[in-house]
Amino acid sequence: MLRNPVGRTRLEILEWLKDPAAHFPRGRHVDPAEDGVTARAVAAKLGVSRRVADNHLRLLAGIGLLRTKRIRRRTHYRRDEVRIAEVSRLFEKGW
Repeated sequence: MLRNPVGRTRLEILEWLKDPAAHFPRGRHVDPAEDGVTARAVAAKLGVSRRVADNHLRLLAGIGLLRTKRIRRRTHYRRDEVRIAEVSRLFEKGW
C-alpha cells in the first residue's frame, strides 16, 4: 500500500487539499487554506484511523507533493504546487 504513490485515496487527498477551506473545518488557531490540515482532519473525512491517514500524508510529503508545517504539537499538511507541476510535466513528457 505505501509503496504505490498513486492511489485513489491519495489522489482524493490531493484533490481536497486544492481547496482545504471547502473540505475541512477551520480550527481554533489555524486556517486550513494557509496552514494546512492535520492527519486527524483527513482521517475524519476519509473515515479511517489517524494512523492510516498519517501514512498516506507522510508518503505524499516524502515524495514532495505535500509540505509540512508544525503548529503546536501537530503537523499540518498542504500541497506543494510547484512540485506537483514539476511531476505533472514529467508525466506529460512521457517520463
